[in-house]
Amino acid sequence: MDTNNLINDAKVRFAHNSARAYLKDKYTAKLKIVEQSGLWTASPQLIAYLKSVQEPTTILIDEYQDPIKVDVPSLLSKLNETYNQVMTEWHTEWKELENKR
Repeated sequence: MDTNNLINDAKVRFAHNSARAYLKDKYTAKLKIVEQSGLWTASPQLIAYLKSVQEPTTILIDEYQDPIKVDVPSLLSKLNETYNQVMTEWHTEWKELENKR
């Protein structure tokens, strides 16, 4: 194998991996929302938990480790909206990156 080809392949892989890491950081930050006096990360786990809660209010621990009494339907709606929007944007940008590869 040619040394120049190996170097170019390594640079391409590094650039691709750097771009993927950048996307992860960019969109992970967008999953955080401030709602009902707390900081929340829109995640499948939190969304699933809120869907399972039978009462209209519950107490959750936010990102700052503070107990917050939340209105379940309102928080669930905002988290669903945020999660779907951010993940759609992330997927679109990721597909563009993979197609350039």
